[in-house]
Formats: sequence, structure tokens, C-alpha cells
Amino acid sequence: MSEGRAQARIRVLVVDDSPVVRELLVYLLGADPRIQVVGTAGNGEEALEAVKHKKPDVVTMDYHMPKMNGLEATRKIMETHPVPIVIVSGSSARDEASAAFRLLEAGAIAVVEKPVGVGHPRHEAAAKELLQTVKLMSEVKVVKRWPRREAGAPAALLRPAAELAPVQAEIKLVAIGASTGGPIVLKTILAGLPENFPVPILIVQHIAAGFTQGLADWLAQSSGFAVYVASADQSLLPGHAYVAPDGLHMKLAPEGRIVLSAEAPENGHRPSVSTLFRSVATAVGRNAIGVLLTGMGNDGARELRLMKNKGAVTIAQDQETSVVHGMPGEAIKLDAATLVLPPEKIAAVLTSLANKKSEKESGP
Repeated sequence: MSEGRAQARIRVLVVDDSPVVRELLVYLLGADPRIQVVGTAGNGEEALEAVKHKKPDVVTMDYHMPKMNGLEATRKIMETHPVPIVIVSGSSARDEASAAFRLLEAGAIAVVEKPVGVGHPRHEAAAKELLQTVKLMSEVKVVKRWPRREAGAPAALLRPAAELAPVQAEIKLVAIGASTGGPIVLKTILAGLPENFPVPILIVQHIAAGFTQGLADWLAQSSGFAVYVASADQSLLPGHAYVAPDGLHMKLAPEGRIVLSAEAPENGHRPSVSTLFRSVATAVGRNAIGVLLTGMGNDGARELRLMKNKGAVTIAQDQETSVVHGMPGEAIKLDAATLVLPPEKIAAVLTSLANKKSEKESGP
């Protein structure tokens, strides 16, 4: 049997209220030999019926639709017939981006820019990102928001907690890397931190171009934590989180300022988690905490081990709560994680470790 016949095509349902957009998406997706468009829907009600009967591997979902919008449709699909849902947004403006992140809260797992027509300067890049995302999301076998943990659930430790004591007193910064499924986990972690969290947080989140500002706005609004898109040469403030901007690596300079760079992508990404973690390991060493969250690939895994080797506390998200356990899973394989934790526990550990610093500074 040939490789082409041995590999089943990815069944995709296209949901959008615009006939023109549906036609464009069907054309782009259908041109890929690995993808089969099994149906289309013009509103959320039609999408629910199509998911039930067509049994797609992936759904591309619009937000603004008549009868039932994309948010309600996503919620109902995830409750009845869970399937990977990719948000295809027509605009990265702040209001549209905010709507996209509400769909992620409802259970969608990725967001991409809606491709523009042939001849537009952004057409090729947007079409390529759409195809790549649909293929990658089809590999996600179980797409559910992670279950709530009991308050007393034990943390999984790869090293005895007592070994953390020497570094707990000097935490100066938290560095976080995330990809697929990351926004919801970031919201959970930031919402679990106190308003007076005593150190700054640097975040690299792989997200479609144009959606970073919307991500920062949504995280700030939904978590109550101060979140901003990072600027070059910016000084870091405690209790503030800084998200790497579109298309630029974010590094930490030795003097504690943010450096932005347009150097070549690393591990296929710019911004790259690896770039951030490496700079943090160099700049602050054992005085940092590194956190690697859900996502495909291995961006940041080796550099999390570098942080650990420098004496930093390192945390990988556990498999049960990860939409995709690629990045944290690779870190665990490399023995890069001091702790393996679900999101709620990550917030609690960050608070505990960072507050040790505050207690020491305010002590006699």
C-alpha cells in the first residue's frame, strides 16, 4: 500500500457565515492532498448538526454568525462531540482578538488569521499558517479543558521539596513559555497569583501574528493581573507580566531590561521560548523560575534544563492538563523539570517561592 493511501486524509468542517469566505477556505484546504473538506456550515446551528453527522477531525470556526455564534457553537460542540476547533478570525483588532480568546475559553485550541484573497501580500503566509495549523491540530486526540483538581491534590515532585529551600529566598523573575493550549493555562496561573506578586513575569506564547496585543488585553481583563506587550529596553516591575511581541525574540539583559531581537527564528519560532530561557539562565541563573506549558514541539525544553543546571527552579505542566504535552513532555524526558504540576498548583508554587524572597527582604 502506498504511503498516500496508508495515511488517512484529515476531515475538515468549515464554519463561516460568509459564502465568499467559505469558498476560499474550501479551496485552500481542499488543495492540500492531506486534507478533505467534508462539509460547510453558515451558522452555529448548522455546525452542530454537521459535526454530529460528518464526524470531522477538525473544525474551522468563525465567531460572528447568525442564529448561533461561534462561541455558543464551540461550547456545545465541546460538550457533545469534542473535536479540535481552530478559530479563523477575520481581524486581529482588539475586539476581534478578545472574541477569539473567548472561544479558546470555550474549548477551541488554536487561532489563525482568516486568509485574504489571492494577490494580497498576506495571502500566502496566512494560507500556509491555516494549513499547518489544521494539520497539527488534527493530531490532538483528546481536546478537553483540563479537569479541576481537588484543592488538596498532591504536587508531583521530581526532587524533594526540601532541596528547593536554598533558591527560594532569592527569586527575581519568572519566565514562562507556552504554545498550543497556552492562553487558557496562562489565564489560570495569572489569576491564581496575588496582586502584590513580588517579581516580574516574562512570557513567550506562540500565537498567530497580530493577536499578541489581544492576548495581553484578554489576560489582563480575565485574570486581574497586569499584563503588557513587551517593549524594547523596558524596565521590569514586580507584579507585572510582559508578553513577547509579534515576530520578535524577547531576551533578558544582565541589567534586568528587556531586549527585543529580529534574529532568525529558533525551533521554527520567533519569538522563541528557547531564546528567552537561555537569556534568563545567563542573566539571573538560580534567581529565576522557569515554567514550560502545553504546546507542540520542543521549544524551550533544552533551555529549561539549562536553567535547572544554573540552579533555577523549573516547572513543566503535567500531561493530564496539557492540550498537547510536546514541549513540557520533552523537558521531562530531558530531566529539565524540578516540578511537574497542573496549572493551579503552578500558581501556588510561584506564589510560595516568590514570597520567600519578600519575607527575606522584609525580615530583620
